[in-house]
Amino acid sequence: MKKSLLKPEPHLANEHSDCCSLHCFIPPYVLDELAKSTDPKVRKEIVETIEETAKARATRSLLAELPVVAALPSDGTKQRLIYDMKNKPFPLPGVLARAENSPMTSDPAVNEAFDNSGITYDFYKNILNRNSIDDRGMPLISSVHFGSRFENAQWDGRQMMYGDGADRFLRFTRSLEVVAHELTHGVIQHTCNLVYQGQSGALNEHFADAFGIIIEQWHKNQPVNAPNVDWFIGGEIIQPIANVKGIRTFTADKAYINNPLFGTDPQPKHMRDIFTGNDDNGGVHFNSGIPNHAFYLIALKIGGNIWGTTAKIWYETMKSLHRDSQFQDAAENSYRIAGELFGQGSNEQLAVEEGWKGVGIHVASQANVIAKNITAPKPKLPKFFVKWDGLQLNKV
Repeated sequence: MKKSLLKPEPHLANEHSDCCSLHCFIPPYVLDELAKSTDPKVRKEIVETIEETAKARATRSLLAELPVVAALPSDGTKQRLIYDMKNKPFPLPGVLARAENSPMTSDPAVNEAFDNSGITYDFYKNILNRNSIDDRGMPLISSVHFGSRFENAQWDGRQMMYGDGADRFLRFTRSLEVVAHELTHGVIQHTCNLVYQGQSGALNEHFADAFGIIIEQWHKNQPVNAPNVDWFIGGEIIQPIANVKGIRTFTADKAYINNPLFGTDPQPKHMRDIFTGNDDNGGVHFNSGIPNHAFYLIALKIGGNIWGTTAKIWYETMKSLHRDSQFQDAAENSYRIAGELFGQGSNEQLAVEEGWKGVGIHVASQANVIAKNITAPKPKLPKFFVKWDGLQLNKV
C-alpha cells in the first residue's frame, strides 16, 4: 500500500478540498507540484488558481438566486448557454455570450464551449438515448474566461466553469475530453451520485475520464485499435513547453516521469499499489487510475467501436451503482451487465472479467453474480400473522 509522497503546504490544504468538491479537471497533486516551482510567476499563478477555486465554491449558493439558471424552461431539446465571466471569478454565470441557434462569435473560448458541449449532448442523446445531463433536457450552461489566468475547469453541480490557462495550461475549452469529462460529472450526479471520497470518489473521476475518452473516439470515429487513438486525457490543454502528452493515461505507463514541471505521474494501475492516504479526498484522482486501466484493457479486448459496446456496458454500470459503491461493485455489476447486453459467456463479458482481473479485482463466478444481482432473497415470514378486529390484535 502506497501513501502519498506529496506534501501540500498547510495554507493550500483547504483550498484543495474545495477543488475536489467542485470536480476540477486538474488534480490537486498536479497543482501541488506546480506550486513548488522556483519560478515566482508560476507559483503566483497556481496559488491564485487554488484561491479562486475556493472562492468559486462559495458562489454556488448564488446560483439558486439566478432565475435564468435556476428556472430556465426546457422543451426537451438541446439548449446551450455560454456566458463570459470576463476574467472574474464571480458573480456567476456572467454575461450571456451565445445561446442555442445563435451564430458564432469572435471569441474562440465561447465557440469551443458551445461546440464541445453540443458534441457531448449529441453523444448522450444519439448513442445512449439520454436527454442531457439530467435526462430531462437540462440546459448546458458554461461560463468561459473564469477568473484571471485560471488554470482549471470545473463542474459546480449546476454549470461548467472554464479558465483560460496561463503559462502551463492553455484555455480549457479547446479540449473535447475536458468538456465531456466535466459534463459527465453532472450525469454521474443525476444517476448514481457517487460520493466524492475514497473508492466511490475515484469511480466518480473514472467514469468522467472514461466518457471523455469515449466521446473523443466517437467524435473522431476512431476504433479502439486505430493507430492514432490517443489514450491520454487532457493533452490539448497543456502548453508545449511542458513536454507532457496528457494529465492522465489509461495505459499501464506513467503519463509523465521526472518532468521538471509536473514531477512523476502518481496514479496506480493495480490494486497492489492503491493509494491509502488522506490527500485528495482519499485519493479520488490517484486511484481513478485503477478502473481507468481496467477500462482500457476491456476496451482493447472487446475491440471495434468503443461507443457501440464498451460504452454501453459502462453507462449501464454507472447507472447501476449507488453513492457508496466500491471498485468491486463496479467490477461485478459491469460483468453482469455485459452478460445481459451481449450474452452470458460472450466475448464482451469475458473481456470485462479479464480486464478487471488485470488490475487485481476478481469478479465472483457467473452464477454468483447473477444470483446476487438478479435473484431477490426470499423474505422471512413471521411464525404467525395478526389481524385487527376493531378492538385488538389477534393471532391467526
